[in-house]
Amino acid sequence: MKAMILAAGLGKRLRPLTETTPKPLLEVAGKPLLQHHIERLAAIGITELVINTSWLAEQIEDYFGDGTELSVSISWSRESQPLETGGGIAKALPMLGDQPFLLVNGDIWTDFPLHRVSDFYLAPELSGWLLLVPNPDHNPAGDFALTDHRLSLDGSPRYTFSGLSILRPQLIAGHPFKCASFPLRDILQPAIKSNLMAGEVYTGDWCDVGTVERYQELNRYLQK
Repeated sequence: MKAMILAAGLGKRLRPLTETTPKPLLEVAGKPLLQHHIERLAAIGITELVINTSWLAEQIEDYFGDGTELSVSISWSRESQPLETGGGIAKALPMLGDQPFLLVNGDIWTDFPLHRVSDFYLAPELSGWLLLVPNPDHNPAGDFALTDHRLSLDGSPRYTFSGLSILRPQLIAGHPFKCASFPLRDILQPAIKSNLMAGEVYTGDWCDVGTVERYQELNRYLQK
């Protein structure tokens, strides 16, 4: 299985920290956030990685190079302007192949046991699988409901998408605006309505490192 890490965001809510340092290079527990993801993927045998970049892309690409020092192979998908989550994946599809791939939002932190996805079986009738978490304070309404391991847009209780998923590339390849900027939800919602998306809830450690306050809180938590 290949993996794609989304690392092209501008990090506006993390300013001034991200004015000269791209969000993926901000240090968490003594090393860049992106490095944590790469090392955890390598540890479970996922070594073919695609990473998209945009804001201060050269810094990220120069820091990690081709991934050799971390025992992985990195293909970089650079965007002249951020294409949002959906557009970024669509641009990188030629690098991802035709098999299901693991998608990781580069600005999350979690202790979810990634070894569980290295041999994950995505049933043929499904287009993807999403890991959900209990709703954080900044997303109290949640994103999706879950019934019998299938996602739905309505119902309760509702949970928040963690930023960790397994997707079939065909799900994105069929999007009519695959060369444009668009959010991943534009693809997920129709698939969920068609009962094509599975999911599960994880109640362990998870953080959306999206603001200065949450970034600082995460570092304090990990230093305990």
